Amino acid sequence: MNFLRRNTGLIFDLFFAIVFMPLLIAVGPVHSWWHSLPLFTVVVIVYLYAVYFTTGYLRLPKLIINKQYYRLAAILITALVTTYLVTLFPLPDMDFVIPSMSEYQTRVRNYNIAISVWFMFSVVISYALTVAFVKELYERMLQQALTEKARNEAQLAVFKAQISPHFLFNTLNSLYSLVIGTSQKAEDAFIKFTEIMKYTYVTIENEFVAVSDEIHYIRNYIDLQMIRLDGHTRVMADFDVDDDDTLIPPMLFLTFVENAFKYGASSTTDCVIHINMKISDRMLDFRTENGIIRHKSEFESAMSVGLANCRNRLEVLFPDNYELLTDEKQSRFEVILKINLNSYGK
Repeated sequence: MNFLRRNTGLIFDLFFAIVFMPLLIAVGPVHSWWHSLPLFTVVVIVYLYAVYFTTGYLRLPKLIINKQYYRLAAILITALVTTYLVTLFPLPDMDFVIPSMSEYQTRVRNYNIAISVWFMFSVVISYALTVAFVKELYERMLQQALTEKARNEAQLAVFKAQISPHFLFNTLNSLYSLVIGTSQKAEDAFIKFTEIMKYTYVTIENEFVAVSDEIHYIRNYIDLQMIRLDGHTRVMADFDVDDDDTLIPPMLFLTFVENAFKYGASSTTDCVIHINMKISDRMLDFRTENGIIRHKSEFESAMSVGLANCRNRLEVLFPDNYELLTDEKQSRFEVILKINLNSYGK
């Protein structure tokens, strides 16, 4: 499966370059041009190869799926104009004894060559578009399969341990202390903890959730962590969303928020964690920033694994529509996640 996934496009390209084009040249009129029109023959062959590989590179089916019709029209018009210019390539006149016949035969030859160029262009572009659609369909089928796999793995992870045991036991100890002290915060803490567990175990089965639910989940998680940290950690959280009903995958930001607390929070040292989310016109910008409290080598080894898993999930959910950046400087770590949500949840 991995071999086919990596090499499907290469197989189609090799077939075109080694089998399809040589066969088209051999059975078509191109082979008869070589002796009398060698330069023109090379130009036509190079152009036809360029048409095929350019069509594959531009991924025209994706433009159709994303309804980018203006860009698609511009590409097709450019291809047609370029083909027309190829047919205007200056060719030597044919030499007959009678000058009028020479002129006539030259026009006939040029017309036949132009028709042949347009025919071969049509054949190549048709083959290229067919291959492009097949590759796009194949890739989408693979992405769907990977999405199902990722969802199943996420569900399994929930039942194993969605919240780390370290956090869970610390939280339970904090709640127990509040109960013993008959604090008013105890009830709120239990409610928040219950909401977190409910959200974790219920929404993981959904394909997407409203961003307002995800924000509420993050706030509950932050509030519950603050109980454990005894006020030494400050959290600056800001959520600016233009539509609370915007659909996103559930628990999309959990890893980043967890890591911010895991590596940047302390119950004995004053520190600050920044968590920011902004969604405008379905363009999402999510950021976390925290100091590195734990040992640097331990932080880097564990963080790289977590980010790699996040990238894999994002690649499945938002191929070519996301950007995940990290920046570490002066003992502070920042995560920047940008996603174009226009193709998701519609």
